[in-house]
Amino acid sequence: MKTLIEPYKIKSLEPIYWTNKKDRKDILKKAHLNLFFVSSKNVTIDLLTDSGTGAMSASQWSALMNADESYAGSKSFDIFQETVRNLTGFKHVIPTHQGRSAERILLSQFQSKGGLIVSNMLFDTTRANSEDYGFQVLDLPCKEFFEDESLFPFKGNIDLIALEKALKNKKVTLVILTVTNNSAGAQPVSMENIKETKKICEKYSVPLCLDACRFAENAWFIKQKEEGFKNKTIPEIVRAMFDLAHLCFVSAKKDGLSHIGGFIGVRKESLSESCKARLILEEGFPTYGGLAGRDLEAISIGLKEVLEESYLRYRIDSTAFLHEKLHQAGVPVFNPSGAHAVYIDAKKFLSHLPVSSYPGQALVSSLYEYSGIRTCEIGSVMFGKTLENGKETYHSKELVRLCIPRRLYTQSHLQYVAESIISFKEKESSKVRGIKIIKSPPFLRHFTAHFAWV
Repeated sequence: MKTLIEPYKIKSLEPIYWTNKKDRKDILKKAHLNLFFVSSKNVTIDLLTDSGTGAMSASQWSALMNADESYAGSKSFDIFQETVRNLTGFKHVIPTHQGRSAERILLSQFQSKGGLIVSNMLFDTTRANSEDYGFQVLDLPCKEFFEDESLFPFKGNIDLIALEKALKNKKVTLVILTVTNNSAGAQPVSMENIKETKKICEKYSVPLCLDACRFAENAWFIKQKEEGFKNKTIPEIVRAMFDLAHLCFVSAKKDGLSHIGGFIGVRKESLSESCKARLILEEGFPTYGGLAGRDLEAISIGLKEVLEESYLRYRIDSTAFLHEKLHQAGVPVFNPSGAHAVYIDAKKFLSHLPVSSYPGQALVSSLYEYSGIRTCEIGSVMFGKTLENGKETYHSKELVRLCIPRRLYTQSHLQYVAESIISFKEKESSKVRGIKIIKSPPFLRHFTAHFAWV
């Protein structure tokens, strides 16, 4: 059958509120051209992020009523711990209220060593937390990442030659592999690349950490695209990925299919104890970690449901559906199609704008005004910097991410997104003005910066 249908039935509805273009122009102005300041009631289709924005299942909702809200020794934590141990193989499991707190607590354990963190490409909060702790960061994406027309299936890989050179010549504290690689177009990392990364890390006695927010989506690509894994189950592939890492941190708001939560996985008891001490200071007791018992229950179920092949097939195919619709219409998209999002190349889409005019942010703002669709800039606003001399550094890519929440939208919603962007390209793209930054914070500026049209 050619028709792609959702592998679930809809049981509860939330209305979409419609706005017109005139209203959205005023809304955008009041939000300082920053869509993080726009109220969700004024968004038609929200593709800002896939983090905690999906729909939970009936099983997850029913589990909330069975949760144990005890401060210490909650049975809900026992269920959570057993689920994560079975999934990942990590003996020591530490819950946190979300991914960025997990990465912050874990990174704090290496702070005294300083030095360099090397990655296939860190995403925004990991990069900000690393720099806030005084680390330098070095991204080493594979060469295929820079080849726009390449259909290489694992563009999320780290450059192994550059990795070994870095570990040989520099003071590297930690290697972090982001799977899938969010900053690199939602591209997966191959099992072979993880294996070789571990070999290099162990050669130089540097721990390997997985930022595994989208572990199941990465496993699906390995099963479909990597030789030797066709007959492996998703749980087997997931476990094989985690078995190669010394550490991990996970946001359960992605492949945990939940609205909040995360966790740290470590193998050494001494590291676990020091992480728990920091957890108590910042998050809460180790058997709840800043979460309600009901959250732990929902995550436990989500971590199992995400492994279902019917769900993953639909998830990846629906993203590919949107990618293909845009690609066929001449919209410059990052190739090949990834997992949780479609990425538009704003440099090519708005080729009349220089990088100094932030084409990614200009496209995000203009597209919202035109259609009510909220998206996210992944470019020089997010990853660039204003130096002490006032000069600006720019990112190598100017992407706009269309991030698809899990189990929330149907194919008709994605069809609307495709038609809106294609129409915008044909009618409005040549008129889009550049953006300038009016004010911004030193870290994670894309969240709260103020912009204006040039």
